[in-house]
Amino acid sequence: MNNFTKFAASAGLSNLADGISAVAWAWLASLLTRDALLVALVPVVLRAPWFLCALPAGVVTDRVSRLGLIRAMDGLRAASYFGLTVALLLNGPLDQTPQTGLAHPFLYATLLLAAACVGVAEVFRDNAAQTMLPALVPSDRLEQANGRLWSVELVGNALLGPALGAFLIAAMLFTPFAVNALACLAAMWLLRALPNSAPPARRERNWKAELKEGFAFLGQHKLLRQLAWITGFWNLLYEMSAIALVLHVQENLNLGARSYGLILAAGALGGILGGWCGPWIIGRMGQKRTAQVMLALSAPAFAGMVLAKGPIGLALVLAAFSFTGLVWNTVSVSYRQRMIPDALLGRVNSIYRMMAWGMMPVGLILSGLLVQNTEAFLGRQLALGVPFWASAIGAAVLGIAGWRALSRGFSS
Repeated sequence: MNNFTKFAASAGLSNLADGISAVAWAWLASLLTRDALLVALVPVVLRAPWFLCALPAGVVTDRVSRLGLIRAMDGLRAASYFGLTVALLLNGPLDQTPQTGLAHPFLYATLLLAAACVGVAEVFRDNAAQTMLPALVPSDRLEQANGRLWSVELVGNALLGPALGAFLIAAMLFTPFAVNALACLAAMWLLRALPNSAPPARRERNWKAELKEGFAFLGQHKLLRQLAWITGFWNLLYEMSAIALVLHVQENLNLGARSYGLILAAGALGGILGGWCGPWIIGRMGQKRTAQVMLALSAPAFAGMVLAKGPIGLALVLAAFSFTGLVWNTVSVSYRQRMIPDALLGRVNSIYRMMAWGMMPVGLILSGLLVQNTEAFLGRQLALGVPFWASAIGAAVLGIAGWRALSRGFSS
């Protein structure tokens, strides 16, 4: 295997663990409590490091071996999953989920701790991995490489992972986290033979000055800032609907963990198709029009999630949604990988991702608050649909504002 193939295979295994977790985190939380806010707190803890740790991750990425950092973070994730596995085994069969309050407080606390550690590791790992790609492929092949890489990641993250996670958690609660530990260790092993080159040495080693340099670069590029803010608000809306989807599937569609995993897996096929077709679409439509169209299609996709009457319809909506999201990412990520100098890539990329990903916890909290505060007068069934409608309205506003901003940014 060449270096890119090894890198992509490692990313696929790492994302397989993420995909299994996509079902396992929230589903386990929903077995400990029915409180929407407490369920949402688990992914909040998982996503909060994208805001809290993004800047340190950028400085570290530009200071150390990026390959060594990726492998170290895979080790931390493996240890966290193993610790949660042990906690589940020690707690034995879970009690019936209470309608109010929290069952097994110690296990819930362990779940939060494991999610926090995995979240921190993901920030450092993903930032380092994204900055490595320009060193593995030529600049004119970045769209193709990103599309192929995301397709591989989606096979693990959204196609195989959720389905496997659903079947594993339905069989035994601890098995998804045990499998994740093994997947992270295998990802570490695949990277062992890649060139372990450190970034160019710099005279300045003061972290404040280093961050200032990254902020200064981003401050000079209006389009990069606009892409970061658009992606951030879109992620907020996505997380608002994604966490609501767990309870919507359970209570409104009356489906179990296996069905939920298969819906997510079927929806991921659209994302995989987007990863392969994205470079061709960008070549035909240009960066500007591609980004505008993909952003504009988000609003009907959010509305379609709650309007879908059954699992097949929901899977089709999620497939279309994933397709547009992957094509958008192909444009935005390739653009910044090409525009940012390698010596600054870790810091500028981390600042960008802090703006883009740091808003995810806000969406998760808003989702829980919307359900909690509308349930009294709308009823549980309709209240579970409120986050989807809020996301659709927000996406429509974002689409209009983003269309104008992108018209003034991209040259084509």
